[in-house]
Amino acid sequence: MTHDASVIGLYILDVLGRPVDAIPPGGQVDFIEEIRLTVAGTAGGTVVDLAKLGLNCLAVGAVGEDEKADFVLAMLQRFGVDTAEMQRLSGVPTSATILNIRRDGSRPALHARGASDHFEVADAALDAVLAPPIVHLGGTGLLGKLDGEPSRRLLAEAKRRGRTVTFDLLGANEGTLALIEPLLPHIDYFMPSIEEAQAISGVSDTRGAGRFFLDRGVKHCVFTLGGEGVSFMAASGEAVTRPAFAIDVVDTTGCGDAFDAGFIAALHHRMDLATALDFAQASAALVATGLGSDAGIRSFAETLAFMNETPRHAVA
Repeated sequence: MTHDASVIGLYILDVLGRPVDAIPPGGQVDFIEEIRLTVAGTAGGTVVDLAKLGLNCLAVGAVGEDEKADFVLAMLQRFGVDTAEMQRLSGVPTSATILNIRRDGSRPALHARGASDHFEVADAALDAVLAPPIVHLGGTGLLGKLDGEPSRRLLAEAKRRGRTVTFDLLGANEGTLALIEPLLPHIDYFMPSIEEAQAISGVSDTRGAGRFFLDRGVKHCVFTLGGEGVSFMAASGEAVTRPAFAIDVVDTTGCGDAFDAGFIAALHHRMDLATALDFAQASAALVATGLGSDAGIRSFAETLAFMNETPRHAVA
């Protein structure tokens, strides 16, 4: 089977509820409007959105042998994602998160790390995993065994084979730079939030943060700026900023994953840069209009229509 993209990394079951104004005291009960289960994570959320956008994708990650794994695999297959390279690991639970979504869309989380911390990509699997033209690694920072040197070898091999490498991470902290710096020369598109980029680089301005990563080998930086849009910087010196779409935010869970999916889909369709950035932002904006990382996006055509018809915030 020919795949358009290989999506490697963090696969999570999310349990979400909204709107949550407060956790009730003791054993009391409060009533909310909506509870959902979704496949999420910096790989899981991305691959589901890619499938909705019409790409044929290979999922590469791990789940446990529990009821959460049954749900994750069944949902991936329901969306048409190839799960042949998803590992079921015994003795560990499927990675999962409980998210209480506030009325402003913010999302305090409780996470159980689980199987994503324990999977590796074996040498015997490389021909399958690295066959697609686009390889996305998502979730560095929460991929115990794959983080560090195994990820460097994986991305170096992807580049040796001529693949386009996209990359996103999770949970940036003081140790993240040491973890990702060896990976940077093998990344074509580095796509963190600006807050993550600033935390890792220690540089407060967007251009300076971009220069920090470009100087360490990244080919292109694509920083999401929340309500301010997106900033693109290339090693060639090219720089583009695009404004965000004006929407009513319900839940910001999975917006970064949806942005990644939109940008990867744009690369697949060979869109020009401005259109690619707009399409990625449209994908993220649609997800923010519903509950969960798979909300909002229905198809490539509808996302394109949303991009062309939805007003934007004024440029600052």
